[in-house]
This record gives sequence, C-alpha cells and structure tokens, in this order.
Amino acid sequence: MNTLTAYIDGIGLLGPGFKDWPSGRAILAGQAAYLHQPTVLPPAAALPPAERRRCGPIVKLSLAVGFEAAAAAGLDSAGLPTVFSASSGDGDNCHQICQMLASDDRQISPTRFHNSVHNAAAGYWAIAAKAMAPSSVLGAHDASFGAGLLEALSQVMVDHASTLLIACDSTYPEPLHRARPVPAEFGIGLVLAPQRCANSLARIRVALTSASAEQMADRVLENLRAAIPAARGLPLLHAIANRASTRLVIDYLDSTRLAVEIDSWA
Repeated sequence: MNTLTAYIDGIGLLGPGFKDWPSGRAILAGQAAYLHQPTVLPPAAALPPAERRRCGPIVKLSLAVGFEAAAAAGLDSAGLPTVFSASSGDGDNCHQICQMLASDDRQISPTRFHNSVHNAAAGYWAIAAKAMAPSSVLGAHDASFGAGLLEALSQVMVDHASTLLIACDSTYPEPLHRARPVPAEFGIGLVLAPQRCANSLARIRVALTSASAEQMADRVLENLRAAIPAARGLPLLHAIANRASTRLVIDYLDSTRLAVEIDSWA
C-alpha cells in the first residue's frame, strides 16, 4: 500500500473522562489530571424531536464528535463527506431486540429495527446535519478505527476533498456484555483535508507495518485504549496534543498495523 497523506483540521473527542477535544488535549498533554468518569452523552439537539426521542447512545455519540470536529475545522457539516466506523452498533438496542425475540411477544417495533442496522448513525447524521454528501459506513470489529482511518484517508487522496471520520463504540448490557465487554461509550471525530490551511493541526502520513502497536504510558489510558476499539486512536491524539513530530504504530489487524507519521504544530 502506498503512503496516505492528509492534514487534520478538526478533532472531536468524547469518552470516559473526556468531555471534548480541548479538555482532552490538556489531559493528553499532561496539563490536567485524568479523572475517570462515565461518558456524558449530550442530547442530540440537532435532530427533530421525534428522531431525538428514538436515537440511542451510538447516535448521540457520533453526532457529538462529528459536529465538534467539523466546527473546529471551520467547515459546514452539511457538505462534508463522512466515514462512520464502529466495531458493533447500538448495543442497548440490540439487547432489547434479543430480549423481545426470547419472549412470547416477538413483535419488534419499526423503531427498534431501523436503529439496529449498522448505518443508523449515518442516517441520523444526514438528518441532523442536513447532509447530502456521500457517506461510507464500516465495521471491522477491533480493527474498526484503523479501517475507518484508511478509508477516510483514501477518500481524501482520491477525491481531493475534506472528509470527516467518525469512529465510535458503545456498550452492551448484560448478558451480551460478557461476550463483548466494551466498558464505555467512546468516540473520535477527525476532519481530514488534502491541503494545509489555517485550521490545520497536523499532517498525518499512514502506511502498513507489522511492528507492534503503540501503548499509552498512563496505565488507565492504556486500559481504555486496549478495551475500546475506537480508543485505538488515543496515541494519535496524544502526539497531536503534545505538538509532536513523531512516528507511532496504531492497532489494526492481528498481523498488520498502521505506521503513522505525525507532524503536529498547533
């Protein structure tokens, strides 16, 4: 694979102990202490009331990090092509459907059904952002962050246009949690652009490698990175937060990972 290159113009971040990118940047740069707290999902205020009532955690999470990244890049979210990447989907909705199928009443509501599909977050995004731009939706289990990053970078290079990556994961209730123990909702939004501009935070170059993945020096953050597929992007955010020009390796497949070069200046 040839090296993929782009510029990171905006970042969104939400997860346990991270309420947004500015506060997360301070934590990752060592300027503030990390305090593990449950993820606080904001209401999906951009959705009409009916859709707002029906959407689940993965949608609220996706909208939050997507809108934050687009706003930081100074771009209209309606015109941004998007790549959504998640290891699973709406865990709570899946749990509710499984409960109904295991009961005597198997009449699943249309709302449950349309929230169960993997591209539900992309559909709600189109409504909330009034977006008509193309959208890709990926799922690659634990490799989902890497798969989403490769897809978004490829689109930037082929189409020569900015692309918004939204990588998110949400939890499953028991008993599904025992099979898929994602401990918390976590999401990263990245606006990737073909050229540097005034809002650019860093240049990113990505290629494939067999080297071992980067780990976080902080034990608590490393546990987060290892437990949540979307959090595999934390080493990348750490480098940007520290304004570093460095090379690092991000988890992807079992035998193939992503070699990332970062030149960060803002």
